[in-house]
Amino acid sequence: MSDSTSSSPGAPGRVAVVIPAKDEADRIGATVRAALTIPGVRHVLVVDDGSLDATGRRAVQAGAAVLRHPRNRGKAAALESGAARVAQWDAESGLPPSVLLFVDADLGATAAATAVLTPPVLAGEADMTVAVLPAQLTAGGGRGFVVRLARYGIKQATGWTATQPLSGMRCLSREAFEAARPLAAGWGVETGLTVDLMLAGYRVLEVPCELQHRVTGTDLRAQLHRAGQYRDVARALATRRLRRAAPLRVLRRLPVPGRARTPEGLPTSGRTVRPPR
Repeated sequence: MSDSTSSSPGAPGRVAVVIPAKDEADRIGATVRAALTIPGVRHVLVVDDGSLDATGRRAVQAGAAVLRHPRNRGKAAALESGAARVAQWDAESGLPPSVLLFVDADLGATAAATAVLTPPVLAGEADMTVAVLPAQLTAGGGRGFVVRLARYGIKQATGWTATQPLSGMRCLSREAFEAARPLAAGWGVETGLTVDLMLAGYRVLEVPCELQHRVTGTDLRAQLHRAGQYRDVARALATRRLRRAAPLRVLRRLPVPGRARTPEGLPTSGRTVRPPR
């Protein structure tokens, strides 16, 4: 494997924070420092996905381990690489599997607020939690096409209406993560995770989370970014429709034995909870 990595922080706890990052030198230091304050953190790992700036160096300076992709491979590949490295560290240390907390690199100091995502998973009350963000301080330049596509596709597949279907801040058990592999490519990863886990009977909870991130603007680069998001989400949904229609069981994601199902065959999950104050 051509990736390079610094050593794991190896702190006590059960939570591994995985931060996919590309060209986030301005914010990654604050994000890492905030992530290190989350209770129960065992590892903080930044996956530098082919950055052309000082993202990796500043992440190390802030206290994270860093795994580098020599070239940009996309968000899903960064999450897969990060989760694999965490599994390696856990095995080498003889530790039980870490709970995975995915955190976007541009959250800065507000990344500490993702701590509310971990208790339901650690307590076995949920298999995946999803952050629901408040109104952002700076308005974005999008028109919601990608969000509507993802929300409609998730509802069509599972019967559940997601509040923020593209939210990247998620906490998963190792079992749930492995059940969702291989992840949907690129920016379709969040939509694919929700559909795959819910159809397999895993429990998904949305949790309000006081996070602020850099919103996408209105320039050409921003529009190209949104076009790429739309393409990847559409591809993830199309792949899952084909899977559900496949006559051979080997082409489908099979339900997890013992997981609760509704009479219509859909999982009994998908709700919003509020963290204790």
